[in-house]
Amino acid sequence: MPDKFYVTTPIYYVNDKPHIGHAYTSIAADFLARLYRASGKETYFLTGTDEHGQKNVEAAENAGKTLEELSNKNSESFRALKETLNLSWNDFIRTSDKKKHWPGAEELWKKIEANGDIYENEYEGLYCVGCEAFVTEKELVDGLCPIHKKPF
Repeated sequence: MPDKFYVTTPIYYVNDKPHIGHAYTSIAADFLARLYRASGKETYFLTGTDEHGQKNVEAAENAGKTLEELSNKNSESFRALKETLNLSWNDFIRTSDKKKHWPGAEELWKKIEANGDIYENEYEGLYCVGCEAFVTEKELVDGLCPIHKKPF
C-alpha cells in the first residue's frame, strides 16, 4: 500500500449548514489529496454527512422538520462545497444511505461484535449533546458543560 493514500474529512453533522470550520477541514483534506496525487500516489478522498445523533434530531424538531427533511436539505449544502471550494473529493457519503453506507457499517459492526467489543449496558451520568460525551462532575464549570456552557 505504499503507493496509495486515503484521506477523509470528519463526517459532518446535518444539524446546521456548513460554516468556516467545515471549509477549513475540507480544504485541508483536499490539500493533502492533491499533494499525494501530484506525488504519484493513488489517492482516494472521501467526505460526507452524519445524519444520526441527538443534535440532528433536536435541530430538526427546532426547525419544524422531520429528520429526513433536514438531512436532505443540509446534506446538499455540504455536497455543494465541492463546487464552491473547488474540492477534489472522489466520493460523498451519507450515513442514511442504505445502499452505499449501511452494508459496510453493518460488516464493521459484526466484526467488532464478534471480537467481543460491543456489548449492551446501561450508562448514567451527565451527557452533553453538543460534545456527544458524558461529562464528570469535576469537569463542570458552575454546574454547566465547560465547552457549551449549558446545563444538563
